[in-house]
Amino acid sequence: MEAQNIPFHPEQAIEKFRDAIQLVNRRIINRTEVIDQIFSALLMREHALIQSRTGAAKSLLAQQIFSMFDGANLFMVQASKEQQPDTYFGGLDIDELKQGRIMHNTENSLVESEFGFIDEIFDANDYTLRALLTTLNERALVLGVQQVPARVHSVIAATNYLRVSEITEALLDRFIFKALFIPAKEPYTQYQIAQRFLAHKGKPTPPKERIPYALLHRTSDVIKGFDAEYRVSIPLHVIFFANSVIRYYEVQRNRIIKERPHEHPHLKDFYISPRTYSRAMDMLRVIAFLHGRMEAIPEDVERLWYLYTVVGIHEEKELFQKCYSTIFKQMSSARAFDQIERILEFQEFIEQLKADRSLLQRPITEIEGLPMRRTLKEWAKETLGITDAATEHNRRLLEGYLKSFEPLSEEIAEFLRHTERDIHELFHPAEHIWT
Repeated sequence: MEAQNIPFHPEQAIEKFRDAIQLVNRRIINRTEVIDQIFSALLMREHALIQSRTGAAKSLLAQQIFSMFDGANLFMVQASKEQQPDTYFGGLDIDELKQGRIMHNTENSLVESEFGFIDEIFDANDYTLRALLTTLNERALVLGVQQVPARVHSVIAATNYLRVSEITEALLDRFIFKALFIPAKEPYTQYQIAQRFLAHKGKPTPPKERIPYALLHRTSDVIKGFDAEYRVSIPLHVIFFANSVIRYYEVQRNRIIKERPHEHPHLKDFYISPRTYSRAMDMLRVIAFLHGRMEAIPEDVERLWYLYTVVGIHEEKELFQKCYSTIFKQMSSARAFDQIERILEFQEFIEQLKADRSLLQRPITEIEGLPMRRTLKEWAKETLGITDAATEHNRRLLEGYLKSFEPLSEEIAEFLRHTERDIHELFHPAEHIWT
């Protein structure tokens, strides 16, 4: 059944995923944050990497989570240096090979599986890891003349160590969620783990009722903004706030690396790729959704640490939360959130005018259907005494309204400088060609 065609009720879906998270937490002790992180990955159709020493139940965690779903194929493999791409994509088709074409028989391979678990992924050779990159990111098998779509929804990979190379760096960027298992030594936790092992013999516990994979797929459509019926909205000021916190965190991480190079001997800098940067919006939707809301709020930004830190490294989590708190206090105390909302609405208005410059031939305060039309009309009448306008008065109106803002933070001031350039480009487009 197509995901878009299944019945979908947000409240019921939220309850099912919450129940699944609770069940996994009862089965896998002391891994609450990692479980939350991996369910976020599933809801976003992303991949997760778990690092730990041997015997930390990485495989059990992955199998337990995947066992919560029905109607999805699971591909499992333990990587080794001797393996070739056919381990993941299927053996070569002999008939095609006789014709001189290298084609894989993808039946029962990762290509035809919704879920994947790759144990000891860095034991795989670079040639095989390179072949996996496109499948993990573009959801396709692209090898030679063979190009077919892949059904991969999410892959969990596990490793005992990190291997640094050009290929592994690209691979790590595909696994935007990362966690480090620290072995639990507390007597209470060890007792709980032993109790679960005796009860379940180290095997995953199937739930009484599994979540249909079609429901997971439909929910991830909602999270990613693909669904035609439901959406989790993110207000403009929350987007701006999230970007401010992420940038500040990146700056602070690099400051620490520069000041304490002995603590990070293998790390030249901390870099958030555009791929990972863009996933913040999906993560905000996941956070809101699992908290029973269909709209994100500024407080959701604090939980972006699940995406931008290695879960299990408490120093990274604490730094992100400190960055969040710093920016949140700045914006709240100065009432910057209200200002940001108005500025971003104005920016969207400018973009609409840039897309259709013919609108400037008329008084923009009189054009029905334009965002901010009423706001600008009232401001123009009270401040500039403009009741009708042609192109020149439109320019005066937009530039005057922009200058009415007294930025409450440097982030806002920088944004206003770019908006000023946009307005200039709107009325003098020829000056901005090739600049």
